[in-house]
Amino acid sequence: MRRADTRAFWLFVGPFALGLLAFVYLPIGWSVVLSFFDARNTVTPTDFVGLSNYVDMLSDGPFLRSLGTFTLFALFIVPLTFVLSLGLALLVNGITFMQAFFRSVFFLPAACSYVVASLVWKLSIFNGVRYGLANTVLGWFGVDPVAWIGSTDPPWYWLVLVTLRLWLQVGFYLILFLAGLQRIPRHLYEAAWIDGAKPGWQTLRHITLPQLRTTSVAVLLLNLIAAYQAFDEFYNVLGSAQGYPPFARPPLVYLYYTSLGSGGQDFGHGGAGAVLLALLIAAVTLLQGKVILK
Repeated sequence: MRRADTRAFWLFVGPFALGLLAFVYLPIGWSVVLSFFDARNTVTPTDFVGLSNYVDMLSDGPFLRSLGTFTLFALFIVPLTFVLSLGLALLVNGITFMQAFFRSVFFLPAACSYVVASLVWKLSIFNGVRYGLANTVLGWFGVDPVAWIGSTDPPWYWLVLVTLRLWLQVGFYLILFLAGLQRIPRHLYEAAWIDGAKPGWQTLRHITLPQLRTTSVAVLLLNLIAAYQAFDEFYNVLGSAQGYPPFARPPLVYLYYTSLGSGGQDFGHGGAGAVLLALLIAAVTLLQGKVILK
């Protein structure tokens, strides 16, 4: 029986494990190796440069600005997603009819392609001409059309990107919070009511949020990692035939231009930048988890 179970296990897990090894772990490992070499226009370098690529990236102004910009982006998008997804989960969990319907409706955007959603936001909702939905609504109140994507003063493009990201990911984290809410024993609330606690903020603060601590940590960590890895919506919303603008450039877009840009294929500096970005995400993630679970 044990042999049969082992064969069945590897039969199902083996193809996935091989694909993960070939297309995820090996490329990641090789990019780390390339970060220590002068790898220009080749993936099999011979010129070892040590930490020179890392020093160059840490002294590269555009790369550091992109990290700073997206640290600020994470400070905005993570709390907004957390509050909205938790609030919607509390509302959906509190209704007694059509709960499955509302759960499905809120989750549907999570299944949408980031590229498709980016084009809808760019061409239909926040189009910079008077025919866009946002400008049409503003026109009803006598407001002139706004160049949502092309304006840098004020930077209206952040409104486009933040609302797009919220629409795409809030439903996913709502499902996580909803699962956590449904695991909270009902007798805890009943005991609190007997002791005089009022439904609302008191039970939310002293029962719901403490019981959701593990789920909250998972939501915050996943959301933080996703914020630093943002690429599709930024590239498709802000990109054009003339290229990608330097403002609001995410680290992954910068690394894309470094590794595969018009200046040649520089896999050494690109790999070093990717490692630095991964270390930054890991450090912030561990710090955040330690603070919350303390």
